[in-house]
Amino acid sequence: MRRRRRPSTRAEPHLMAHLRTTVWGPAEFVGLPPGRLLGEGILAGSLGAAAIVGTAVLGAWTGRPSLADGEAGLVCAAALALYLSCVGAGRALIGVTALLGVCLAVQAPQAAAGLVLAERGRVESAVVTSVEDGRVTDGRHGRYLCSVTDRDGVPLTVRIWRGCGQETRPGDALAVVYDPEGRVPPRGVTAEGHGPLRDLAPWGAALVAATVTAVVRSYRLPTFLHGPR
Repeated sequence: MRRRRRPSTRAEPHLMAHLRTTVWGPAEFVGLPPGRLLGEGILAGSLGAAAIVGTAVLGAWTGRPSLADGEAGLVCAAALALYLSCVGAGRALIGVTALLGVCLAVQAPQAAAGLVLAERGRVESAVVTSVEDGRVTDGRHGRYLCSVTDRDGVPLTVRIWRGCGQETRPGDALAVVYDPEGRVPPRGVTAEGHGPLRDLAPWGAALVAATVTAVVRSYRLPTFLHGPR
């Protein structure tokens, strides 16, 4: 009776190496990564982040909804992920970079609107007509929403939460900044002294770091250096 052969385990190391390369990238270098790849990763990540934020700012400034709503930023994030796929980056790192790009694109419109209002906005006093607890109406913990009218008594189409608090009452005056060209919704004025785009800096830095890591780990040795298999 013939003995059944045991499955060969020689292919297991090669399989694990293949899976590791597919998921995280080959990273076939010893010591520090090549400087060329570092520069390429920084350039690609910086251009991607700048494109995502820049399209949102351009859309808010010019009033183009397709740009101001972050749709163009999502396209830029997808283009960056496609670039990483073309250079042979690991799938996990491509996914992380794409996720960070989407997060940046989602948050960019609000920051872009704040930048427009900071550059050309005008501040006027508005009268509070009603105050609602946002924790009940919109599920926004810790926020209160004020309905206001402008100096001519015309109700604003948006409710204001910046500057609106638990102590605010109907009839109170609320400082509101608005865009004279009407391309950005008005918002309340706060005492925050930081720039409108500061909140995007961590997301942009994370996107650049993920891109650099993906590009560096995509490095493969030239075929003739691998030797016979």
